[in-house]
Amino acid sequence: MTRILKPTATLIAAGISLTALSACSSVAPTSVPASYLQGTALDRNAISVEKKTEFLEIAIHPQASEISLADKAAISGFVAAYRDHGHGPLIMSLPESTANPQLAVAAVAEARAIAYENGVQYEEIEGTHHGEASLVSEPMILAFQAYEAIAPDCPSQATINYADISSNNERSTLGCAVRANLAAMIADPADLLGTRPLDSADPLRRSVILEKFRQGEPTGSTRSSQETGTVSQAVSN
Repeated sequence: MTRILKPTATLIAAGISLTALSACSSVAPTSVPASYLQGTALDRNAISVEKKTEFLEIAIHPQASEISLADKAAISGFVAAYRDHGHGPLIMSLPESTANPQLAVAAVAEARAIAYENGVQYEEIEGTHHGEASLVSEPMILAFQAYEAIAPDCPSQATINYADISSNNERSTLGCAVRANLAAMIADPADLLGTRPLDSADPLRRSVILEKFRQGEPTGSTRSSQETGTVSQAVSN
């Protein structure tokens, strides 16, 4: 004879409790923000990149026959900046309204020569003009496009209640200082927008190194008699 036992009130209560617990375990705690479950702390403190235009104005003196040494130095520094982090062409704009047209033309020619001496090819330079309707003498203008890294806005540590241990979540400031430091240190913020194209390989140099490897010869450059790894003995005593 089979006996069927009726569940007691205690077992029914225990079953209800287990069901409630299993339902709670499938739901994320309400203290965890949605952003905490997406990406990393660095993703939530991203560096933004903005395009900007760098300008240099060279005044055209009405009585001068050439631009000053200070102006030439300023052009050299501007060209160096273009070589370092400039994108697109180097713009050289001739003023249409000027009290000294000969100097204006000579200034543009001098700027082109300085740029070429600093490694800027002529095809990288774009000429234009400005100030047609101006009533004053306009300067020569040099310009190029660049990019600026905008660091995330890190909240002050003083605004965080470190005594609050209601959750084990990461702080909102985690990773923000790392991103801010990176934004200040990166040489060319345009690199954050994508990988630079690689230069073409040197097949002749590659074949020389490969042949040395096959012959069992050193593949590094040969040191001259002036190049040595010996430590100087000048201060050994």
